[in-house]
Amino acid sequence: MSSLYSRSKEYTRSRKAQSDSPPSSPSPIAKTLRHERLSRLEAATNPPTSDSSYGDRSCGRSSAYSRRENRLAALSARAEEESNRDYKKLYESALSENQKLKSKLQEAQLELADIKAKLEKAAQQKQEKTSDRSSLLEVEKREKRALERKLSEMEEEMKVLTELKSDNQRLKDENGALIRVISKLSK
Repeated sequence: MSSLYSRSKEYTRSRKAQSDSPPSSPSPIAKTLRHERLSRLEAATNPPTSDSSYGDRSCGRSSAYSRRENRLAALSARAEEESNRDYKKLYESALSENQKLKSKLQEAQLELADIKAKLEKAAQQKQEKTSDRSSLLEVEKREKRALERKLSEMEEEMKVLTELKSDNQRLKDENGALIRVISKLSK
């Protein structure tokens, strides 16, 4: 248990040392750790048999070197290809693309102007409708007030008529009583 602790402690120290040092010159501890990881990886992928030998490992290393050389060759070929590009064609294609974009921009600006004009026209029509509606509302309000006044006047007249009817009925009753009294007195 203590050996594991000291090993992990050493590993964290080596990682700190590795992060402190520049990546081009790894520390000796980092090199040994990397070597141990590679050997463990190779051991896991290639189980030890009686047929495996040192020659297989060197073959794997040489294939890694050849892959690296192939990548470097591809990068240099790509760099040469980029240097051999025809810049006049690139300029002409960029110029034609710019012209297309300018024409699209002009079309979009014209369309925007048309839409703004339509919006302004719609806003004016809406304002006219609201002004027409407001004038109609004012006329309707005046008519409503006039009708309410007539209604209140008619209600007053109805009250007066009911009072007159009740007075008339009272007077008829009094008149009938007076007629009876007079007829009794005249007998």
